[in-house]
Amino acid sequence: MVTAVARDAAARAIAASVPDPEVPVLTIDDLGVLRDVAVDGGRVTVTITPTYSGCPAMDAIRDDVVMALTAAGYAEVDVRLVLSPAWTTDWMSDDGKRKLREYGIAPPTGRAAVGGVIRLRLAVRCPQCGSLDTREVTRFGSTACKALYECRACLEPFDHFKVH
Repeated sequence: MVTAVARDAAARAIAASVPDPEVPVLTIDDLGVLRDVAVDGGRVTVTITPTYSGCPAMDAIRDDVVMALTAAGYAEVDVRLVLSPAWTTDWMSDDGKRKLREYGIAPPTGRAAVGGVIRLRLAVRCPQCGSLDTREVTRFGSTACKALYECRACLEPFDHFKVH
């Protein structure tokens, strides 16, 4: 007999393993998008928060979560999208930040500004060579949550996951 705790943990592990469609080396758990998984009888309710309101990946994430859980035998799966509290890069796991760096994307550094703190733009370390001699080319990179940077040392362009 499977206990309720084991069933809940299994459902969470399945949802947590769903990859982010835009950065497939990350799971939605690494990214901090997965907020909650609740099992009530045969129904699983998964709560996710987008990195940005209007994030185009949310439909794909919803479909992938439903597919993963139904493939594992959960008959009813609901995915709820919540916007409050707003997602922050503070929710990313350290493992997720490591995976970003290894993939060639500079992970966010520092903490998100909360409560009116003034943000300072800090140097972004190149994920290719490690140099801090980098510059922002454009505030919006391949997705809205990333900025395009260039390394002046190795001359390689790279994405930087913006802190927010």
